Amino acid sequence: MISKLDLYKIFCKVGKKQSFSKAAKDLYMTQPAVSQAIMQLERELDTRLFNRTPKGVSLTNEGSLLFEYVNSAINLIHVGEEKILEFKDLTTGELKIGVGDTIARFFLLPYLEAFHNQYPNIKFRMVNGTTLEICSILKSGEVDLAICNLPLKDPALEIRPLIDIHDIFVCGKSYMKQISQPLSYDELIKLPLILLEPKSISRQYVEDHLLSKGIKLSSEFELGSHDLLLEFAKINLGIACVTKEFSQDYLNKGLLHKVQLIEEIPKRAIGVCYLKSVPLSPASTKFVEILESKQV
Repeated sequence: MISKLDLYKIFCKVGKKQSFSKAAKDLYMTQPAVSQAIMQLERELDTRLFNRTPKGVSLTNEGSLLFEYVNSAINLIHVGEEKILEFKDLTTGELKIGVGDTIARFFLLPYLEAFHNQYPNIKFRMVNGTTLEICSILKSGEVDLAICNLPLKDPALEIRPLIDIHDIFVCGKSYMKQISQPLSYDELIKLPLILLEPKSISRQYVEDHLLSKGIKLSSEFELGSHDLLLEFAKINLGIACVTKEFSQDYLNKGLLHKVQLIEEIPKRAIGVCYLKSVPLSPASTKFVEILESKQV
């Protein structure tokens, strides 16, 4: 049984060639099969589409009208198929990534550069937010990938760790003079602490670790960005809990100092997340490969 789309493809070919036999040759069909297909389409539409003559065929008025629409539609289908091939070849398309400002700045930029150098025609669209916010956006389909703080538990997401990071406490010169030896957690929480907002995964991770030791964390300041944590600590407003890997510039320049703890906070990770239920696009697949290769 020939599908309606195949019937229209045959109709277009006959309309262009004005001959059943020439159309049959191009379509690798027999001439009677082409003739039968056109007759079937005419029956279904209850309209004569071609005038038959010994010299060939020509479109009727109704056939000419239909030909304009069908030919345009089939051309659009071909264009769509070409676009799909372009997406597969990564010669066009868009990669939508959900990521927080700090991770984008200190981790993601070289990977974006490496991907852009390989696939310059793929556009980026970045959506910023906390880990929980971008995971929600990911599940709504607004982004293809999320780069976020771990640990994270969500059965709808595929979660793949990328690099280890370490939570540390830092302080300015004034506080450093007061701290002569490694601190216990009990001693630490007696100091004015500068922390991220409670909804952040980073804050929750440190809080949960200290709670497992019977220590409840409280803050003097709660801030919305990692950069502010560093700046508040630099002017001696308290002891800030920061990510070591994202604070190296301040530490190397001596603007901040790491507070030594008797027991260090266990490492965690930054990872890439995507929906288990939705196949990754070719662009997303390549970007994940670059992230996991760590060769930038």
